[in-house]
Amino acid sequence: MEVSSGAGDGRNPSCGCKQSLRNTHIQNMKIKHLLLMGAAVASSAHAAVITFESLPLGDPSNDGSTAYTGPDGGHYWNGSNDSGSFAAAGATFNNEFTDWGGGFASWAGFAYSNTTDTTTAGFSNQYSSITGGGLGGSATYVVGYYSEFGPVFPTITFGSPLDLAGRGAIVTNTTYTALDMLNGSGFSAPFGGASGDVPDFLRLRAEGFLGGSPTGSAGFLLADYRFTDNALDYIVDTWQFFSLSSLGVVDEVRFSIESSNPGTPTYFALGAFNVIPEPGSAALTAAALSLLALRRRRAA
Repeated sequence: MEVSSGAGDGRNPSCGCKQSLRNTHIQNMKIKHLLLMGAAVASSAHAAVITFESLPLGDPSNDGSTAYTGPDGGHYWNGSNDSGSFAAAGATFNNEFTDWGGGFASWAGFAYSNTTDTTTAGFSNQYSSITGGGLGGSATYVVGYYSEFGPVFPTITFGSPLDLAGRGAIVTNTTYTALDMLNGSGFSAPFGGASGDVPDFLRLRAEGFLGGSPTGSAGFLLADYRFTDNALDYIVDTWQFFSLSSLGVVDEVRFSIESSNPGTPTYFALGAFNVIPEPGSAALTAAALSLLALRRRRAA
């Protein structure tokens, strides 16, 4: 497994670092925790960093919450109370929940979760992040689902214009999507195909709007199998910084997902929003970004 920067939509150059997933995960969590603390300080004169620790997640069997219990004993909220949205730090996250009857229901937009399952493949584990938790030691994170039916865009709206210059979001894959790309399913082939040479990719895209007019867009590769050298192909499985600077001043951000591989689950996890690296900590920021994207090497 190889570690690289992964700080944008382009391909990630290798830094030649190798270590175990567990050790890398621990390091990344510590580094991102420091970055998030720095971001909170840096943004104090502007808008606050949006995190999700305050979102209510409990056991519905004893506290009457609208959260459900996941396969690992954690909890998630998916909009089944028909509220249509939830709020965090003054921002509103959309949700569309449909009860089709007969025990069948669906949702799109945003949900939130504290489930930790990184090994169970399939739709039943759609609320877990591939990191096994939230950002920087936080238990709670947001899950976005882009539905092409409608379509329904995971959308964040703000009560007043927000300048995203120099700012961004912290994102990663969900377990459902990551394992589907790695191993395939009944609906999609593994990324790279049987030969390993298929140039697959999964791109998260963000579009900014102000007063209903577009302001700009940005992209981030959650997986990239387009390298000539197959050993460089990767699926993101750590929290990473997604720069949204090109969106400018917005009052709404809409997310979508583009995949080269039909049938890939169009989910992503969001650990924080409106994050700014702390001024004067360029060395720390560079070190953090150099440890963020874990490439998954194929067996020879």
